Amino acid sequence: MNDSIEDPGAPAPGSRRPGGRTARTRAAVRDAVLTGLAEQGYPSLTVEYVAEHSGVHKTTLYRRWGGVEGMVADALDLAGEDDWTPPDTGGLGDDLRALAREVVAGFGDPASAAAPTAFVGAAFQSPRAADALHSFYAERFRRCEEVVTRAVERGEAPASTDAGAVVRAVSAPLFLRLFVTREPVDEDLADQAADAALAAVEAGVFTRRRTSASPTAPSGTATDEN
Repeated sequence: MNDSIEDPGAPAPGSRRPGGRTARTRAAVRDAVLTGLAEQGYPSLTVEYVAEHSGVHKTTLYRRWGGVEGMVADALDLAGEDDWTPPDTGGLGDDLRALAREVVAGFGDPASAAAPTAFVGAAFQSPRAADALHSFYAERFRRCEEVVTRAVERGEAPASTDAGAVVRAVSAPLFLRLFVTREPVDEDLADQAADAALAAVEAGVFTRRRTSASPTAPSGTATDEN
């Protein structure tokens, strides 16, 4: 086992954006976690497996990550630190279809979907993985909201459109099939989900509404005519 990439004095993952040897160690552990999740799933992933496949001694793994939960959570944190940006096709409909097709591309192929699917499964078994998955998708959806913001500026959507609700509505039917009903997804379904969300936007379904209750009439005041 090669310990040369280890940095025993490195800060805990997530405390700052690391560089150099620390970054290499973190990336090696992430890659080993992804491989392990894809090969055998979260329940069977062990510190020993990650140590063997990352070249990082298990003592370091326990010291820096605390165990499998911490390594899975940090792998998701790393995934959220990328520079991914949403599509910009010039039109809301095409942007939403592109977003939906990215979901299909990422989860439709069994080989490429193995690790991200295992992350979702881990979130049901590990509170730390659940928190990390929530943070990952919260950031992804935040970035996706830009497609709706641009659409509002172009006059394609009402000014009060809830961008977060729109981008979630695009992927929700696909995630239902992928993780609940376990049905296949394809580009036709991706386009259907995007077109349904677009129709809802145009109909004003996603406009923000006041959440506070309407004021009630004073006691004894008639509210209708007899």
